[in-house]
Amino acid sequence: MSDTSPRKTAKPSSRTRKPPEVSPAPARQSRAGRPRVRHDALTDAPALVPDGEVGEDIIARIYQTVFDSVMSQRLTPGTKLPEAALCELFGVGRTVVQKALQKLAHEHIVELRPNRGAVVAMPTPEETREIFQARRALEGAIMRLAVQNATRADLAKLRRQLKEEHEVMHSYAQTHWARLASSFHMRVAELSRNATLQRYLSELVSRCSLIVALHEPAGYAACEHDEHTHIVDLIERGDAEGAVAAMEAHLLSLEEHIHLVSEKSGNSLARMLGME
Repeated sequence: MSDTSPRKTAKPSSRTRKPPEVSPAPARQSRAGRPRVRHDALTDAPALVPDGEVGEDIIARIYQTVFDSVMSQRLTPGTKLPEAALCELFGVGRTVVQKALQKLAHEHIVELRPNRGAVVAMPTPEETREIFQARRALEGAIMRLAVQNATRADLAKLRRQLKEEHEVMHSYAQTHWARLASSFHMRVAELSRNATLQRYLSELVSRCSLIVALHEPAGYAACEHDEHTHIVDLIERGDAEGAVAAMEAHLLSLEEHIHLVSEKSGNSLARMLGME
């Protein structure tokens, strides 16, 4: 008679059967977590980039360094921005540098040329004319809406803006003044209560700021404080046509001071970026 009872499977003994030993794989550090090395601009000795300056932080730092160098005229139109050199200066990989350059290209600060790399943008006379022409038309439409919609609170904010302009006009670097002057135009645009017009103006102001920074004579105030004050006075009086005419004259004056001639700098990229 055959045995039909189920057979018990013997459990392997932990003493005799050990799982095969596997050598642990080397820990993979993420790009964001890996310490980065850059060379100190003064000693040329390797220096670790702080842990906080990774990812978006380091991209923003590269962007701001290039942006400020362009606006202060250290980086001239047509200056090459080699990825390898930027990687060395900031102690990062190509992906990080490429993201920073793409952001700068989106704002028309640099141009990305296929197979030739990035260079500081070189707006042509024709592009400059078209940009200012578009800006005059856009700000004319904005001024009419601003006069129509401005409240006492809005005008009080503009007056505070003018006071801040006056305080920094002769006390801070031209880059700080230029940024504040541009923000005045955006604050006026807010009074239009039209988000689409504000978005279009933001791009045009960015492009105009680049052109002015690259080609305006040193020491000239990009936006005259007195002209801004006159525009606010007209808005407060409800004079739409007068405000439009004043803004157009203001922008024409700005364009007339631009000289589209630039000299090549013989400085190193590090010096032009203010890193040595």
